[in-house]
Amino acid sequence: MIDIKLIRESPEIVKKSQKNRGMSVEEVDKVAKLDKEWRALKEEVDHLRAKRNKISQEINEAKKTGKNTEHMIKEAREIPEKLEQKEKKMTELKEQRDILLKEIPNIVDKSVPVGDASRNKVVKEYGKIIKPKFKLKDHADILEALNLLDTKKAAEVAGARFYYLKGDLVKLNQAIIQYALDFLKHKGFTLIHPPFMLRKEVLAGAIPMAAFEEMIYKIEGEDLYLIGTAEHAINAYHSNETLNPNQLPLRYAGISPCFRKEAGSHGKDTKGIFRIHQFEKIEQFIFCKPEDAWKEFDLILSNTIELFKGLEIPFRTVCLSSGDMGRVPTKTIDVEGYFPSQKEYRELASCSNCTDYQARRSNIKYQKGNQSEYAATLNNTAIATERMIVCLIDNFQQADGSIKIPKALWPYTGFKEIQAKNDKKN
Repeated sequence: MIDIKLIRESPEIVKKSQKNRGMSVEEVDKVAKLDKEWRALKEEVDHLRAKRNKISQEINEAKKTGKNTEHMIKEAREIPEKLEQKEKKMTELKEQRDILLKEIPNIVDKSVPVGDASRNKVVKEYGKIIKPKFKLKDHADILEALNLLDTKKAAEVAGARFYYLKGDLVKLNQAIIQYALDFLKHKGFTLIHPPFMLRKEVLAGAIPMAAFEEMIYKIEGEDLYLIGTAEHAINAYHSNETLNPNQLPLRYAGISPCFRKEAGSHGKDTKGIFRIHQFEKIEQFIFCKPEDAWKEFDLILSNTIELFKGLEIPFRTVCLSSGDMGRVPTKTIDVEGYFPSQKEYRELASCSNCTDYQARRSNIKYQKGNQSEYAATLNNTAIATERMIVCLIDNFQQADGSIKIPKALWPYTGFKEIQAKNDKKN
């Protein structure tokens, strides 16, 4: 969440950010009002506490000199009841204030284009778009014809947007995972395999739950949710900790399945494995000092660019507009792969600088001299494997029905292509 001091001292900054996101400023005013009431009450409580201490001292001194202390004792007895009432009200006000404060998004960075998705800005394009001389097929049609994908049976046993991967497609999926993990390990990232479920309180340390709850699955009868990304679980790994500044930045590469309801996406990408309820993703996550955040942002973005170059797909980087960005980041750059069959770019990865927004929510600090300050967190998809499979098939399908495999994956797959059905012996 944002620092309450920002609303106290510079509410216009918060309101401008809200307007840039296309959101109401009403919540900012509500937080400011509750905070003002809380601070006024705190002054009264501090005054009563000081008065209680002063009277106690005066009573002790009066007793020593034999003075009458009855009126002072009576006044002293009234203070605890007043304190209890005011402290209870203070607690209520703070809870109300913080609930609203946690729902206010991060401050939009000045470099972010203002407006809706139409204002997204292409930063750079990579690779060469090849125009095939044959009619491209949809990835689902190709894979199901090769008996490598079964969405019909998956829909029967689990529902829509689930799948069975089979044969060489399983090896390709694992090859992409291992390719990304080996790359990031070589870059000095610590590999991490997080819990696949988190408690609500822990999840709320990474995201505003009101905005995200409709996207994630809750375990019935348990205070547990299936993770939508390894980002949230890695963020929780250092919750309520004060980090050693000499060990920063901490760089993690998380591998996990991700579970999403895909609420609001009815009718979109219903075929195949592009938009699904369950997928694998390798996530980069950084804890660092705030002054190093943009340097780390460039690092994790360059890692994804290098990984994608190795897979030989055309892609581009896009700076998301203020209205198209998530609530947690101050800035997001998406990496979009080109899909020749659709003649358009589609999101494959997302790189975000979250400043100290998650660290405040999760109480993650680092020691700075004699004080402790909130750390900064950043995240970026290295590779979401099922979407990458779709992109690879779209770009590397051949006229005979076979699928070429990028050279970088050969050591992991053990094969250079997925052969067409008529080339198979069985």
